[in-house]
Amino acid sequence: MMPPGAASDLPKYEKPPVIEAVCGIQFKPLRKLLVPHFGELWGRYKPKYSKCQEAAPLTPTIERLSEVPGTDIQVAPELLLPRVWFVHQDGNGVIQVQRDRFLHNWRKAKPEDDYPHYESVISLFREHYNTFVEFLTDNELGTIEPLQYEMTYVNHILRGDGWHDPEDFSTVFPDFPWHSNEPWLTEQRRFLSIPNGRNLRVHFDLPNKSGRLHVTIRDGLLVEDQRPLLILELTVRGIGQDKSAEAMQSWFNLAHVWIVRAFADLTGKEIQDNTWRRIR
Repeated sequence: MMPPGAASDLPKYEKPPVIEAVCGIQFKPLRKLLVPHFGELWGRYKPKYSKCQEAAPLTPTIERLSEVPGTDIQVAPELLLPRVWFVHQDGNGVIQVQRDRFLHNWRKAKPEDDYPHYESVISLFREHYNTFVEFLTDNELGTIEPLQYEMTYVNHILRGDGWHDPEDFSTVFPDFPWHSNEPWLTEQRRFLSIPNGRNLRVHFDLPNKSGRLHVTIRDGLLVEDQRPLLILELTVRGIGQDKSAEAMQSWFNLAHVWIVRAFADLTGKEIQDNTWRRIR
């Protein structure tokens, strides 16, 4: 079991394949929060987050750490209000607000955009979350009662960046080789050849029932030019016994450690060194 802290020696890369990083919190529904309040809230973010749009609300999903993965609780919202996006003027930041959830996304909007690293990601989340809490207080809309924290990192591994054909999958992800007509299969040759599509999911529990790491690996296409890619998504969901603001920061630090170390464990040394330029 890896230590819950020790972030100073985390693996680091010059060109990591991260295209999105999300920090969020689910909480008990704020029944006083109504549609008109979203417009007032936007006023606090609008100087930098100048675009606004609506999206379907996310279904509340609470990790049940005492159960096997996949048995999390999905609760139907009491009243379907829209999820509102406040989008940064450069397209890299998205604040998402709904009656029972607050999230901040960093996303790669242009090919030349570089991942700003965790310190920037968590700082933006804290800053905009605190603004939301202040808005609730100023307008007597209730207080946040946390139910769960969540952190997600999405990585795009493009064809040509360390892999070219489906046979190279195990080079990128050494833990998931596909044995096709290996020499030791002497009695019977396999009927199935290399799969041309994958959608894998595995789970790992964090210490002290503080959360669960979900890892998903699947095939995809780059929107701009339909270039094949592998999508590696790492999500940690959970919450500790202590739900204070200080404990929330510690939880996100722990989640980040697990995501970074899981990324290093799951991907091959060659692609880390030659493509993403691992520096420690």
